[in-house]
Amino acid sequence: MEIIKLSTDWARAEVFSAKMVGLMSLVVFLIVVGFWQLGKTPMAKALVWPLLVAGLFLVAVSAGLYLANKPRIAQFETAYKNNADAFTKSEIERTAKSKHDLALVFKILPAIIIAAALLIMFSQSPLWRAIGVTTVLLMALLMLIDSNTDARNTAYHQDLLTANR
Repeated sequence: MEIIKLSTDWARAEVFSAKMVGLMSLVVFLIVVGFWQLGKTPMAKALVWPLLVAGLFLVAVSAGLYLANKPRIAQFETAYKNNADAFTKSEIERTAKSKHDLALVFKILPAIIIAAALLIMFSQSPLWRAIGVTTVLLMALLMLIDSNTDARNTAYHQDLLTANR
């Protein structure tokens, strides 16, 4: 029964993470409203659209995390009751694949940050600079979120391997 508790705790933590990303999207939308209403400089006005797009992207990430993990809580219990060994094996394989995918993400996101920083440095247009700034901030936020996901996934994977012995 320890494995099912580990699995459901992991899924609940992912759901909580999705809610935090959703909260961040609300903060971004409030910032957009602030720049839209109070922004006087060309750069402040240029930030409205890139931040709005970033906020919508965060809503999509939050919804994806939530919709992928909320049903898993009940599915985990059913799958574990049907065949505990098959469930454990599939979870070990899934977490190993996630570790691989997250390693790739931690190579791609810094590359995007570098490209966006170059855009900021070499662009004269306030809109392109705003896009670069927003991209750097969004990718940094995604790296923060994914670093927590990676740590949680690694611990869960290790717990599954230990419990499976």
